[in-house]
Formats: sequence, structure tokens, C-alpha cells
Amino acid sequence: ALGIYLPLITTNCAILGFAIFSTNRGYNFWEGIIFALGAGGGFTLALVLMAGLREENELSGVPQIVRGTAMSMIIAGILSLAFMGFSGLFSS
Repeated sequence: ALGIYLPLITTNCAILGFAIFSTNRGYNFWEGIIFALGAGGGFTLALVLMAGLREENELSGVPQIVRGTAMSMIIAGILSLAFMGFSGLFSS
């Protein structure tokens, strides 16, 4: 029923979540700008990586049973592990 609108809805929810997170942390103007640029860059990087890996999977010999949602979840899990490596880079 939601079809093509589901990615738009989830992206809007993620953006709203980051806005609420930024407000709760009490960032001043410049900290908020830096946070917004970093979050936008992170979203862009994640979307480009996910799109590239999904495109690569369509062209490779992935078994039929793993294609689609299953492979997207596997890719998302591996990407989340890779991005978790950056969590210890800066101390808060």
C-alpha cells in the first residue's frame, strides 16, 4: 500500500530523529551546524554505499534465495559494523 513512499517516510523519520537528538543535546548554533553537516555527510555516504553494493549484487551471481530483502539486510548489517568502528574514534 505504501509502495514508493516508504523510503521517503523512513528518511523523514531519520531526519526528525536527528533534529530531536540535536535539540536534546543542547547544541549551540555552530555545534548544530557541524552536527547537521556531519549527519548529512554520513547519510549520503551510507546511501551511496548501499546503492552501489545493491547494484553490484544485481550484476553478480548471488543465489536467487538470497536476493532482494535478505541481501539488503546482510549488506546493512555489514555496513553498520563498519560504521561502528568509527564510534571509538572520538571521545565525548
